[in-house]
Amino acid sequence: QMCTTPQNLLIPRDGIATDDGAKSYDDVVADIAAAVTGLLGDDARASALLGALVNPDVKARVEAAGELGEVALDSRTVANAEFPDAVVRTPVVVKLDGTKTDDGAAYLSECFGPVSFAVAVESTTAALDLLRRTIRDKGAMTVGAYTTSPEVERAVEDVCLDESAQLSLNLTGGVYVNQTAAFSDFHGSGGNPAANAALCDGAFVANRFRVVEVRRQA
Repeated sequence: QMCTTPQNLLIPRDGIATDDGAKSYDDVVADIAAAVTGLLGDDARASALLGALVNPDVKARVEAAGELGEVALDSRTVANAEFPDAVVRTPVVVKLDGTKTDDGAAYLSECFGPVSFAVAVESTTAALDLLRRTIRDKGAMTVGAYTTSPEVERAVEDVCLDESAQLSLNLTGGVYVNQTAAFSDFHGSGGNPAANAALCDGAFVANRFRVVEVRRQA
Protein backbone atom coordinates (compact mmCIF):
# COMPACT_ATOMS: atom_id res chain seq x y z
CA GLN A 1 0.00 0.00 0.00
CA MET A 2 3.02 2.29 0.02
CA CYS A 3 3.79 4.57 -2.89
CA THR A 4 7.17 2.86 -3.32
CA THR A 5 5.75 -0.67 -3.48
CA PRO A 6 6.52 -2.30 -6.87
CA GLN A 7 3.38 -2.81 -8.93
CA ASN A 8 4.69 -4.03 -12.30
CA LEU A 9 7.19 -6.89 -12.41
CA LEU A 10 8.67 -6.99 -15.93
CA ILE A 11 9.82 -10.56 -16.60
CA PRO A 12 11.24 -11.93 -19.89
CA ARG A 13 8.79 -14.25 -21.60
CA ASP A 14 11.64 -16.68 -22.32
CA GLY A 15 12.67 -16.67 -18.68
CA ILE A 16 15.99 -15.99 -16.98
CA ALA A 17 19.27 -17.78 -16.31
CA THR A 18 19.95 -18.69 -12.67
CA ASP A 19 22.47 -20.68 -10.62
CA ASP A 20 19.94 -23.52 -10.73
CA GLY A 21 19.62 -23.38 -14.50
CA ALA A 22 17.10 -21.73 -16.79
CA LYS A 23 13.82 -20.55 -15.27
CA SER A 24 10.82 -19.91 -17.49
CA TYR A 25 8.49 -16.95 -17.02
CA ASP A 26 6.03 -19.28 -15.29
CA ASP A 27 8.82 -20.61 -13.05
CA VAL A 28 9.87 -17.09 -12.04
CA VAL A 29 6.30 -16.07 -11.23
CA ALA A 30 5.75 -19.29 -9.27
CA ASP A 31 8.96 -18.68 -7.30
CA ILE A 32 7.85 -15.12 -6.48
CA ALA A 33 4.48 -16.43 -5.33
CA ALA A 34 6.18 -19.08 -3.19
CA ALA A 35 8.51 -16.51 -1.63
CA VAL A 36 5.60 -14.21 -0.75
CA THR A 37 3.67 -17.15 0.69
CA GLY A 38 6.67 -18.15 2.79
CA LEU A 39 7.21 -14.62 4.07
CA LEU A 40 3.56 -14.08 4.95
CA GLY A 41 2.49 -17.60 5.91
CA ASP A 42 2.39 -16.80 9.62
CA ASP A 43 -0.48 -14.45 10.50
CA ALA A 44 1.40 -12.66 13.29
CA ARG A 45 4.32 -11.83 11.03
CA ALA A 46 2.04 -11.00 8.11
CA SER A 47 0.07 -8.56 10.27
CA ALA A 48 3.25 -6.80 11.37
CA LEU A 49 4.62 -6.53 7.83
CA LEU A 50 1.43 -5.66 5.99
CA GLY A 51 -0.67 -3.59 8.34
CA ALA A 52 -4.38 -3.04 7.79
CA LEU A 53 -5.86 -1.90 4.49
CA VAL A 54 -6.20 1.85 4.59
CA ASN A 55 -9.73 2.10 3.16
CA PRO A 56 -12.51 0.08 1.48
CA ASP A 57 -11.34 1.14 -2.00
CA VAL A 58 -8.08 -0.78 -1.51
CA LYS A 59 -10.01 -3.88 -0.47
CA ALA A 60 -12.19 -3.56 -3.58
CA ARG A 61 -9.12 -3.30 -5.84
CA VAL A 62 -7.56 -6.40 -4.28
CA GLU A 63 -10.76 -8.36 -4.75
CA ALA A 64 -11.19 -7.18 -8.36
CA ALA A 65 -7.58 -7.78 -9.44
CA GLY A 66 -8.25 -11.42 -10.28
CA GLU A 67 -10.58 -10.32 -13.08
CA LEU A 68 -7.67 -8.66 -14.91
CA GLY A 69 -5.72 -11.83 -15.72
CA GLU A 70 -4.55 -15.23 -14.50
CA VAL A 71 -3.99 -15.20 -10.75
CA ALA A 72 -0.57 -16.54 -9.81
CA LEU A 73 -1.04 -15.84 -6.11
CA ASP A 74 -4.40 -15.13 -4.57
CA SER A 75 -4.87 -12.75 -1.68
CA ARG A 76 -5.94 -14.19 1.65
CA THR A 77 -7.41 -12.75 4.82
CA VAL A 78 -4.96 -12.38 7.70
CA ALA A 79 -6.21 -12.58 11.29
CA ASN A 80 -4.74 -9.93 13.59
CA ALA A 81 -4.87 -11.16 17.19
CA GLU A 82 -4.12 -7.72 18.62
CA PHE A 83 -6.69 -5.90 16.49
CA PRO A 84 -9.42 -8.42 15.58
CA ASP A 85 -11.40 -5.90 13.53
CA ALA A 86 -8.43 -4.96 11.33
CA VAL A 87 -8.87 -5.77 7.63
CA VAL A 88 -5.56 -7.31 6.54
CA ARG A 89 -4.95 -8.93 3.15
CA THR A 90 -1.87 -10.52 1.62
CA PRO A 91 -0.80 -9.40 -1.88
CA VAL A 92 -2.34 -10.75 -5.05
CA VAL A 93 -0.08 -11.43 -8.06
CA VAL A 94 -1.68 -11.43 -11.51
CA LYS A 95 -0.07 -12.54 -14.78
CA LEU A 96 -0.34 -10.09 -17.69
CA ASP A 97 1.04 -9.90 -21.24
CA GLY A 98 3.14 -6.89 -22.19
CA THR A 99 2.08 -7.17 -25.84
CA LYS A 100 -1.68 -7.07 -25.25
CA THR A 101 -3.48 -3.73 -25.28
CA ASP A 102 -6.16 -4.87 -22.83
CA ASP A 103 -3.51 -6.00 -20.35
CA GLY A 104 -1.70 -2.70 -20.81
CA ALA A 105 -4.78 -0.86 -19.62
CA ALA A 106 -4.33 -2.68 -16.30
CA TYR A 107 -0.59 -2.40 -15.69
CA LEU A 108 -0.38 1.17 -17.00
CA SER A 109 -2.94 2.27 -14.41
CA GLU A 110 -2.14 2.76 -10.76
CA CYS A 111 -3.66 -0.05 -8.70
CA PHE A 112 -2.88 1.29 -5.25
CA GLY A 113 -2.77 -1.52 -2.71
CA PRO A 114 -1.22 -4.99 -2.32
CA VAL A 115 -1.49 -5.88 -6.02
CA SER A 116 1.38 -6.82 -8.34
CA PHE A 117 1.29 -7.55 -12.05
CA ALA A 118 3.79 -10.08 -13.45
CA VAL A 119 4.13 -8.67 -16.96
CA ALA A 120 5.63 -10.96 -19.61
CA VAL A 121 7.90 -9.00 -21.99
CA GLU A 122 9.44 -10.17 -25.25
CA SER A 123 13.03 -9.11 -24.55
CA THR A 124 15.27 -6.90 -22.46
CA THR A 125 14.86 -4.17 -25.06
CA ALA A 126 11.07 -4.47 -24.80
CA ALA A 127 11.31 -4.28 -21.01
CA LEU A 128 13.42 -1.13 -21.20
CA ASP A 129 11.03 0.46 -23.70
CA LEU A 130 8.05 -0.37 -21.50
CA LEU A 131 9.84 0.91 -18.41
CA ARG A 132 10.66 4.19 -20.14
CA ARG A 133 7.11 4.61 -21.45
CA THR A 134 5.62 3.81 -18.05
CA ILE A 135 7.79 6.35 -16.22
CA ARG A 136 7.33 9.05 -18.85
CA ASP A 137 3.57 8.67 -19.31
CA LYS A 138 2.45 7.49 -15.87
CA GLY A 139 5.42 8.00 -13.56
CA ALA A 140 7.32 5.87 -11.04
CA MET A 141 8.42 6.68 -7.52
CA THR A 142 11.14 4.05 -7.60
CA VAL A 143 12.49 1.27 -9.83
CA GLY A 144 14.17 -1.97 -8.79
CA ALA A 145 16.20 -3.89 -11.37
CA TYR A 146 17.97 -7.26 -11.24
CA THR A 147 20.48 -8.35 -13.86
CA THR A 148 23.84 -10.09 -14.19
CA SER A 149 24.70 -8.07 -17.30
CA PRO A 150 26.73 -4.85 -16.92
CA GLU A 151 25.31 -3.67 -20.25
CA VAL A 152 21.71 -4.15 -19.10
CA GLU A 153 22.54 -2.52 -15.78
CA ARG A 154 23.83 0.55 -17.60
CA ALA A 155 20.80 0.60 -19.91
CA VAL A 156 18.37 0.55 -16.97
CA GLU A 157 20.38 3.28 -15.29
CA ASP A 158 20.19 5.41 -18.44
CA VAL A 159 16.40 5.02 -18.60
CA CYS A 160 15.96 6.00 -14.96
CA LEU A 161 18.30 8.98 -15.25
CA ASP A 162 16.57 10.15 -18.43
CA GLU A 163 13.11 9.82 -16.91
CA SER A 164 13.99 10.87 -13.33
CA ALA A 165 13.12 7.70 -11.42
CA GLN A 166 15.02 6.54 -8.34
CA LEU A 167 16.77 3.22 -9.06
CA SER A 168 17.86 0.33 -6.85
CA LEU A 169 20.07 -2.25 -8.59
CA ASN A 170 20.43 -5.88 -7.51
CA LEU A 171 19.56 -5.23 -3.86
CA THR A 172 18.80 -8.48 -2.04
CA GLY A 173 18.36 -9.68 1.53
CA GLY A 174 16.40 -7.55 3.97
CA VAL A 175 15.37 -4.92 1.45
CA TYR A 176 11.80 -3.79 1.92
CA VAL A 177 9.82 -1.44 -0.26
CA ASN A 178 10.76 1.87 1.30
CA GLN A 179 14.42 1.81 0.36
CA THR A 180 13.80 5.26 -1.10
CA ALA A 181 12.76 6.94 2.14
CA ALA A 182 11.86 10.47 3.08
CA PHE A 183 14.64 12.53 4.65
CA SER A 184 17.25 9.74 4.67
CA ASP A 185 17.09 9.64 0.87
CA PHE A 186 15.30 11.55 -1.86
CA HIS A 187 11.68 10.40 -1.76
CA GLY A 188 10.68 10.95 -5.35
CA SER A 189 12.70 12.97 -7.82
CA GLY A 190 10.15 15.65 -8.64
CA GLY A 191 10.86 14.81 -12.27
CA ASN A 192 8.12 12.42 -13.46
CA PRO A 193 4.31 12.25 -13.22
CA ALA A 194 4.28 10.00 -10.14
CA ALA A 195 6.87 12.11 -8.35
CA ASN A 196 6.15 15.67 -9.36
CA ALA A 197 7.27 16.93 -5.97
CA ALA A 198 10.04 15.80 -3.66
CA LEU A 199 10.05 16.00 0.12
CA CYS A 200 13.63 17.22 0.15
CA ASP A 201 15.25 18.74 -2.92
CA GLY A 202 16.88 21.88 -4.21
CA ALA A 203 13.84 23.26 -6.01
CA PHE A 204 13.74 26.25 -3.70
CA VAL A 205 17.11 27.25 -5.20
CA ALA A 206 16.71 26.19 -8.83
CA ASN A 207 13.65 24.23 -9.91
CA ARG A 208 15.24 23.09 -13.18
CA PHE A 209 17.61 20.73 -11.35
CA ARG A 210 16.54 17.32 -10.04
CA VAL A 211 18.37 14.61 -8.10
CA VAL A 212 18.06 10.95 -9.09
CA GLU A 213 19.64 8.25 -6.94
CA VAL A 214 21.12 4.98 -8.15
CA ARG A 215 21.60 2.48 -5.33
CA ARG A 216 23.63 -0.71 -5.67
CA GLN A 217 25.44 -3.11 -3.38
CA ALA A 218 28.82 -1.87 -2.16
